[in-house]
Amino acid sequence: MADSTSEYNFLKDFRIPDYILVPEREVETVSYVPKCPVIVFINSKSGGQLGGDLLVTYRSLLNESQVFDVNQEAPDKSLNRIYVNLEKLKASEDELASKIQESLRIIVAGGDGTAGWLLGVVSDLKLSQPPPIATVPLGTGNNLPFSFGWGKKNPGTDHQSVKSFLEKVKEAKEMKIDSWHILMRMKAPKEGPCEPIAPLELPHSLHAFHRVSETDSLNMEGYDTFRGGFWNYFSMGMDAQVSYAFHTERKLHPEKFKNQLVNQSTYARLGCTQGWFAASLFHPTSKSIAQMTKISVMKKVGGHWEELKLSNSIRSIVCLNLPSFSGGFNPWGTPNARRRRDRGLTAPFVDDRLIEVVGFRDAWHGLVLLAPRGHGTRLAQAHRIRFEFHKGAAEHTYMRIDGEPWKQPLPDDDDTVVVEISHLGQVKMLAAHDCKSKSCEDPSSPPAQEVEEPDSNEEEEGEEWKKFGAADTFRIPDEVDISHLS
Repeated sequence: MADSTSEYNFLKDFRIPDYILVPEREVETVSYVPKCPVIVFINSKSGGQLGGDLLVTYRSLLNESQVFDVNQEAPDKSLNRIYVNLEKLKASEDELASKIQESLRIIVAGGDGTAGWLLGVVSDLKLSQPPPIATVPLGTGNNLPFSFGWGKKNPGTDHQSVKSFLEKVKEAKEMKIDSWHILMRMKAPKEGPCEPIAPLELPHSLHAFHRVSETDSLNMEGYDTFRGGFWNYFSMGMDAQVSYAFHTERKLHPEKFKNQLVNQSTYARLGCTQGWFAASLFHPTSKSIAQMTKISVMKKVGGHWEELKLSNSIRSIVCLNLPSFSGGFNPWGTPNARRRRDRGLTAPFVDDRLIEVVGFRDAWHGLVLLAPRGHGTRLAQAHRIRFEFHKGAAEHTYMRIDGEPWKQPLPDDDDTVVVEISHLGQVKMLAAHDCKSKSCEDPSSPPAQEVEEPDSNEEEEGEEWKKFGAADTFRIPDEVDISHLS
């Protein structure tokens, strides 16, 4: 009896009453205001059986209406419905609705693709009080959870494990991180496809990497234009090709991928079979990144474009926002004082409007990350980066956003294919005690160069540019009188 009372008192800080979440429910009189109300999104297909088991546990501990399976309903629809209801309740002077909106936190359980999906949705809804997000590691790499102290091993799904995670969510601090926009444009080919080719099934992150609409300000007649966004990394070349093969094999044989250790072993095997441990033999320099594309960077806001010279040995390039890649490695590391002085490099901060650009020669080069201070080839830190693919350099290349890969066909006509990455904005994460990420606004972080604010004469960007395409911007319904809203 005492245990059940103790559990009830603990969980009431996280539970949200039905009428807040479900529009048609009758308003309840509630005597207790939850200190840490949460909405939980779970990918039931992640982590083998773990996603489904976690869904059952969360629903048994919390109100079922505040726990969602992203495979049953897209999170943008769920959040839009909840926030519309919150605004209606606030308009009728419901104090609990106002307090819940002020302290609301989101938990997302899945791989990095699922976490990125939620981040895109929250960014695109443009809420007046966007909730911070905590991530449960249910994927293979789990770079987002690891970066913010939530671990990289798949969690327990029993009641005690979930309650321990909820306690960490309550104690977590908010941290802003940069978000990045990616644009790809090419002349519409006379024949053959140019659509991104997913590994048998469209990954979560690619839901937001899609062809722009005819009414989009970025649309150009006669060209195919695609757009999307990411929070952790964009990569191209060797690692993306291995990841593509892994995802393809997992879709074909899902029964073989129910264990995180097995998944990681399969990754290593694919790296061997594709020849990336002997790249000079199996992947000639004629197919290197330098031979395939011209790379330009803009190192600061309002700066000018500079060409980035690459060695022919570079076969993989990673544009990294967080200090975790490929299961917890930090390819950028922390440059020493001499490199900071001579090359103007800084430690990798997640909110400095800069992205770290790192190169790798082969799989052996990637293994240097296992060393205490190992890192890849530091190429640049940039506010914007542009790839211009040479005519006929390759029939296709492999790209990856936040753990989700695709195969990108490249037309062989006279027009250049352009991929451009630029800083978009910021979103709020929840950081646990063991957070690896560093903020340039945190006094405990290592010193950084001064972060420049955007110039007032910087080219203005349209509303469509500022979205990922993950959700329609949130709008208060016409029937709600906005004069009553805080």
